[in-house]
Order: sequence, then structure tokens, then C-alpha cells
Amino acid sequence: MEKKKIIMVIEKSKDHFSGYSENCDGIYAAGSSVDEVKADTIEAIRLIKANLPEERWPDEIKGDYELVWKLDVQSFLEFYSQYMSLSGMERATGINQKQLSNYLNRRAVPRRKQTERIINGIHNLASELLSITL
Repeated sequence: MEKKKIIMVIEKSKDHFSGYSENCDGIYAAGSSVDEVKADTIEAIRLIKANLPEERWPDEIKGDYELVWKLDVQSFLEFYSQYMSLSGMERATGINQKQLSNYLNRRAVPRRKQTERIINGIHNLASELLSITL
């Protein structure tokens, strides 16, 4: 049986990060970082299971499930800048550092085409990394 996927959307606000499930009612999380939202999501699911009878649990958390993280562009850039510089992001996406910085600092919001370039560039980099053996 295939694992159910719970899609968690993580967004950055002025003061914190928030998370909510796109496809499973009742799962919400918050924190001062993406990692804190991820941990709070796991805690929210634990609390649902601890405090509600199983017949009231959302179907998605019954049995095996997988958490899938969906970030907005700013949250993605902020979180992953600890692993990759804007210079590296520029090489991966083809979008110049100044524009990426504008997205990171919310001086601009990427159009759909730019968002797709970021997604495709990062996925291509990830595929390349996965193909490497040391």
C-alpha cells in the first residue's frame, strides 16, 4: 500500500513561519524557522492522535503517511541559503543574485515563470547530486 502524502505549505510572515496542510484538515504549525514548523507539524499530528478518538482522525494520518513540504519562494531561499549562496542559486537557476535577493527580502514576488525556473534549477541540481558516488 502506498503511503499517503500530507502536503504542508510553509510560508514566511513578517514575524514567523506558519504551516498548514493543503490536503488534510486540522494540521497547523508555526515557528521562528522552517525547522521549527516541521517539528511543530509532527507535534500537531501527535497531539491529534493523543487527544482524539481514532474515528475523528483525518484519514491521511491513519496508517503510513509521508510529509511533503511546499515552501513559498522567500521561505525556500531563506531556509536553503544556509546551504547554498545566492551565487550558487544563480548558477543553478539562471536568475541573477540581485533578483534572488529581491525575492528573499520580499522586495519583489516572482512571476510564475521565475518560480518555475527556480524549481527546475534546484531539481536539476538535486538530480545531479543524487547521481554522484564518492
